[in-house]
Amino acid sequence: MPLIAIEWVDGADQSLPLPAYQTQGAAGADVCANLPDRGEIILAAGARVLVPTGLRLQIPDGFEVQLRPRSGLALKHGITLPNSPGTIDSDYRGPLGVIVMNAGDAEFIIRHGDRIAQMVVAPVVQARFAVADGLDATARGAGGFGSTGQTG
Repeated sequence: MPLIAIEWVDGADQSLPLPAYQTQGAAGADVCANLPDRGEIILAAGARVLVPTGLRLQIPDGFEVQLRPRSGLALKHGITLPNSPGTIDSDYRGPLGVIVMNAGDAEFIIRHGDRIAQMVVAPVVQARFAVADGLDATARGAGGFGSTGQTG
């Protein structure tokens, strides 16, 4: 099990919980909004905002942290992360912010301490890239964007 070292950003509310799994089988650990003024953000329909978490992470080499929407907020309010999954690289040490978007049709209020996203720790494989003279043929070929779902 990888260890993610966490440091509080200066001025962050350290009484808020660290990222935490809500059930034994959860893949994602919930992350809270840590607003500098302990207030709220009113997010208009169609708007997006960078929500601070008050955290900085040290992710082990060979891993990344992915930020993903919380399904309940997405279903009930249209709250999503437009770059989902957002990737936090192992060599990044700055403040962790979450880009939150309101895809719903009404304004949404993000309050200090609200669980706004989930964090998934995942292994990373880096590939090598090289120009080739040709690519191996497959039955699918160049078909894309729905080509596998077509019926005769």
